[in-house]
Amino acid sequence: MKNEYRVVVIGGGIIGCSVAYHLAKFGETDVAVFEKDFISSGSTGRCAGGIRQQWSSPHNVILAMRSVSLFEKLSGETATDIEYKQGGYLVLSYSEDEAREFEKNVRMQRELGLDVEILTPKQIKERYPYLNTEGVKLATFCQKDGHANPHLANFAYARAARKMGVHLFTHTKVVGIEFHRSSFIIHTNRGTVKTRFVVNAAGSYSRDVGKMVNIDLPTESYRHQIMVTEAVRNFLDPMVISFSGNFYIRQSKHGQFIMGQGDADEKPGINYDVTFKFEKDMVKKMMNVFPPFGNLRIIRHWSGHYNMSPDAQPIIGQSSAVPGFYYAVGFSGHGFMLAPAVGEAIAQMMLHGKSIHVDISELDVDRFKKGVLREKNVV
Repeated sequence: MKNEYRVVVIGGGIIGCSVAYHLAKFGETDVAVFEKDFISSGSTGRCAGGIRQQWSSPHNVILAMRSVSLFEKLSGETATDIEYKQGGYLVLSYSEDEAREFEKNVRMQRELGLDVEILTPKQIKERYPYLNTEGVKLATFCQKDGHANPHLANFAYARAARKMGVHLFTHTKVVGIEFHRSSFIIHTNRGTVKTRFVVNAAGSYSRDVGKMVNIDLPTESYRHQIMVTEAVRNFLDPMVISFSGNFYIRQSKHGQFIMGQGDADEKPGINYDVTFKFEKDMVKKMMNVFPPFGNLRIIRHWSGHYNMSPDAQPIIGQSSAVPGFYYAVGFSGHGFMLAPAVGEAIAQMMLHGKSIHVDISELDVDRFKKGVLREKNVV
């Protein structure tokens, strides 16, 4: 560890590693990433790996579309197979109100250039005969959506950044930050470092890191549970999700089914416990939606965290109170799928004063002073 770096990134998940990678790609290699555990140990390594562009917020649609264009190149750029598959996202609606909302969303998404279909229950059944469409009002489908292996994508960014000169430090916990006019002193459990710029990409601990420089980021972390089945022959190309049905499921490259749901009763806080109730609820739900799953065995079950913002949209920008302190937090469960575009945008802001490919100015924390519209497409 050097005594000084131009940029310090706090967090070794895919957001932090994407920021570091893009900084190095654009020529800034005097960068250190501090991760308190190991690369991909937090929310990134515990997510389902979905990558979708179908959102109710135009900001999320635009960010996701840019991310997809970058995900398409990532394996080639980093010489790493991230198991990226554009098998589509099938989004099921089980209520009339939600169906009308979907139709409104599709109009907006198409205006932004996204190729999205609206499917009737009959069309869904024709494409996916193994899916029970009872109660489904309609579905939307985007073929360019898909999924990837979150660990491999995180490692791809980390290794490529390191090859370009970025220093990555694992098991290095930031315990304090001092701000002195135009520079920061970062205190870690392994020593002290001076830097000009800090990026808060601390995921579940984003609020704690903000408080180190007296910034109160309005984020809270909530446990979410996921389970995975034994492997079978691949037959489910799209990721299937429902907001009113409260579930998502995909089949991995190696044949396992990865699935999860939200819990309206979950309290904020860091909690890695798992519950048998989650397994019972998921089994009941999935056997109804996918009747052929009846004999599948569950082989793993874990938990991670959604770092939630008040409107379920990411909080991205530079602090107006502490110049040089950047944040990319509050992704509300969708940091993995937005990471390429967000890493690129933060790097461009730091080097050029503004993001070039995607305008993220309205995702700054100051938006909450004006009132905002909540992203509805969240499980």
